[in-house]
Amino acid sequence: MRSSSGAILGLALLAGLCTAAAAFAEETPQACEVAASLLASDSPLPKVTQAVKDAHSLNIVVAGSRSSTIPSAEANAYPARLLAYLKERLSSVTVNVSVELQIKKTAAEVAAGFVKLLQDKRPTLVIWQTGTVDAMRSVDPEDFRAAVDEGVATLQKAGTDVILINLQYSPRTESVISAPPYLDNLRVVAQQYDVPLFDRFAIMQQWNDSGDFDFFSASPGLDLVKRVHDCLGRALSKFVIDAAHLEATQQN
Repeated sequence: MRSSSGAILGLALLAGLCTAAAAFAEETPQACEVAASLLASDSPLPKVTQAVKDAHSLNIVVAGSRSSTIPSAEANAYPARLLAYLKERLSSVTVNVSVELQIKKTAAEVAAGFVKLLQDKRPTLVIWQTGTVDAMRSVDPEDFRAAVDEGVATLQKAGTDVILINLQYSPRTESVISAPPYLDNLRVVAQQYDVPLFDRFAIMQQWNDSGDFDFFSASPGLDLVKRVHDCLGRALSKFVIDAAHLEATQQN
């Protein structure tokens, strides 16, 4: 049963949002708004704030999985859109966003590579998207929490800020995996280490419930995929800027 379920979910995640409907393909002013509560964080990004203030530069690494890419259109994937929105809002800052794909890797496997990533990239901020592969493989939630704990500790010890991103929302896979244990454990680690948690799951669920996107339909639509990534990039840029108080920093 587990291998069958894993195959089903793997296909769904491999297709990613390409399985979503092509409805809502045109941008509207009301589309993909995010509730203020979902973009609010009491956890700071002190290294980001300092780098922008002192060096007017910001080096971000996204440690992502398959859902952080659009193979046929990487310029439209959310890391690239994050870069575009940050450059737009932080015009006097040199911003770089690179992606370290961690395809099919659990949190423990990704965390084990952080020392090398830090040596190679020297990021100011690591945005760690995690939980999907662990959920697919039914990794014990406590083992998942311990792996995220270790990874965040490694990053902070090296003097790097961290943002955690949880699973993407998909009503089509709710019967295949149990997301809540992984969502809950990510929240616990974020609180423990005082790092911001970008609640992608709740944000996408809000968009689905409000009718901005239909994540249940099986009709393909690349335009929709691009728009979802654009919306995520826009929301994430606001999240980074607000958590680090960057616009206030630029005015000083």
